[in-house]
Amino acid sequence: MILVDSALQQRQAQGRPVRVALVGAGFMGRGVARQIVHSTPGMELVAVVNRHLEGAERAYREVGVTDARHARDRAEVERVLASGGHVVTESWAAVCEADGVDAVVEATGAVEYGCHVVVSAIEHGKHVVLMNAEVDATVGPVLAAMARERGVVYTGCDGDQPGVQMNLVRFVRGIGLTPLLCGNVKGLQDRFRNPTTQQGFAERWGQDPRMVTSFADGTKISVEQATVANATGMTVERRGMRGADHAGHVDELVDHYDVDELRSSGGFVDYVVGSRPGPGVFVLATSDDSRQRHYLELYKLGKGPLYSFYTPYHLCHFEVPTTVARAVLFGDATIVPLGAPTVEVITRAKRDLPAGAVLDGLGGYDSYGEAERADVTADQRLLPMGVAEGCRLLRDVARDEVIGYDDVELPPGRLVDELRAQQATQLPAAGLAAV
Repeated sequence: MILVDSALQQRQAQGRPVRVALVGAGFMGRGVARQIVHSTPGMELVAVVNRHLEGAERAYREVGVTDARHARDRAEVERVLASGGHVVTESWAAVCEADGVDAVVEATGAVEYGCHVVVSAIEHGKHVVLMNAEVDATVGPVLAAMARERGVVYTGCDGDQPGVQMNLVRFVRGIGLTPLLCGNVKGLQDRFRNPTTQQGFAERWGQDPRMVTSFADGTKISVEQATVANATGMTVERRGMRGADHAGHVDELVDHYDVDELRSSGGFVDYVVGSRPGPGVFVLATSDDSRQRHYLELYKLGKGPLYSFYTPYHLCHFEVPTTVARAVLFGDATIVPLGAPTVEVITRAKRDLPAGAVLDGLGGYDSYGEAERADVTADQRLLPMGVAEGCRLLRDVARDEVIGYDDVELPPGRLVDELRAQQATQLPAAGLAAV
């Protein structure tokens, strides 16, 4: 959004920067810190939260901030911020509760932890920017409803593929076309990858092997496309999406889908492997206006009925400050669930698992996630991938078998399970019964 830079420049001139707290100082979190501190006038990173204090200290140290002070509770956070200092802390609660913070960026990738951060931030009047699509795919609809009730923005971020797709959707709608397919471009899809196979890649780029695994085994693509579906009202063509190999350009995909099927379904989310430009995103759209179709052909978009729009890159942490500014200054969400979920991410076994095994969750050795229609997930009581970690199997499960709620014992006392139950009651998918 081009007007964001002018709005931030105005805040800079007024001496009223947008005040941001970052939760999670891993690879992506530190990138966000660098972008805010070095490249975003009109915005200030006032606090960094990390489970281990040294991680928060590292995030500030790497960007040249030398006055960061440790705070243990809300009162200490507020004292440091009131004096113009910067906070490092292990306590997400202290930062979410404190005055002096406009927005919280959640960048941990952990579902249960992230749920606590987001709920607390919303309850204390903070806008929330998620670099944690796993939370959004699992309980995003109910969290979005909470945020609306409290008058704050809950949103996924620009730069990540779901946000880039949603920006394309809004662009396409804005020029009078109807988006019918939202797509993501992948370079690799192998559901049996694990942290051992991905260790070398992770080390090369300084990333977490489990996070890298979730990209390679298909879980992340399902999570991301579920969030797009829930933000647009679209669905999936089938369990796991089509996910075709396509070595050509994404423009060629206009001939791979049936426009009438897309229309009747309300639109699909999907992905392709190996397409150009990668790693990008695309939207296929149509127009009912014959004269506009004439113009679209003149402008080299083809004869229709489907037209291809794409962004050839996604810049992740570089664009997160834009999302923060959109939320705080304009009340605008980049990507947010519309209401009840249309797509969920279910859990399938990555290997043969014995009864009594405790699932290791996203990006691990035990399971991978696949996108499925929310009504099917509900009717068959399938276990969402976002709640799988820590669940104990009640029976033997074979490789590739789908795991259901009836197959596991949930860990006690988790917020994510409370939110799932609340979502099932308040925002039921077709045929949904509360778990």
